[in-house]
Amino acid sequence: MTQEGRMEPISPKDFGTLPGTEDWRVISDGANAYFRTGSMAAGARLVQAIGALPDVDDHAPAVDVLRDGVTVRVVTYSDDYYGMTDVDLELVRAISTAARELGFEADPTKLQSTVVCVGAGALQREDVMPFWEAVLGYERRRESADQDLVDPMGRGVPYWFEQMEQPRADGLGAIHLSVWVPIEEGPQRVAAALAAGGRMVRDEFAPSWWTLADAAGNECDVGTIAGRG
Repeated sequence: MTQEGRMEPISPKDFGTLPGTEDWRVISDGANAYFRTGSMAAGARLVQAIGALPDVDDHAPAVDVLRDGVTVRVVTYSDDYYGMTDVDLELVRAISTAARELGFEADPTKLQSTVVCVGAGALQREDVMPFWEAVLGYERRRESADQDLVDPMGRGVPYWFEQMEQPRADGLGAIHLSVWVPIEEGPQRVAAALAAGGRMVRDEFAPSWWTLADAAGNECDVGTIAGRG
């Protein structure tokens, strides 16, 4: 891989249409792929192959190895940009080639990411963000420091702080989850949640996202990149 010159951004919508990205799905945190390996030892072989790619340390992916498979996430994160680039495209193609050479197939149905959404209520984001920054030991995402906190170790889920257009009657905030899945998985995930006793709160923004609630009124968004450029 090469990173000479300025990296060229690629929109989430365009990324998935390019040759060599068939194994990958762009969800909330970059391009993700899950490769079925069948064992920890086999997964370690894939990690070794990824580590042997040229210049991979200059643009290292996030790799999660479990007993049955390996999840890989690729994204460009700089002072002024968070998203996909031509460097990411080159890397995902190389990783897919390495997986195929080892006989591992991708399974996009295993992909998802979760975001904790914190409503500021009648207050401003900055009134509540410092508390969560301190109690979680998180740091502000560089290109969106006024609304996003991330785990500096890359393990915990990100926190997004919502400036509420219509605060609750009591003026207090509320926390809900946002689960991001591949576009083709969105309707199935919503249907499964409804079948499990959930109810639809709003769906006018589907297939970008649906808001569901459990029997106690706790809400969760199911989101995809559909319609997001």
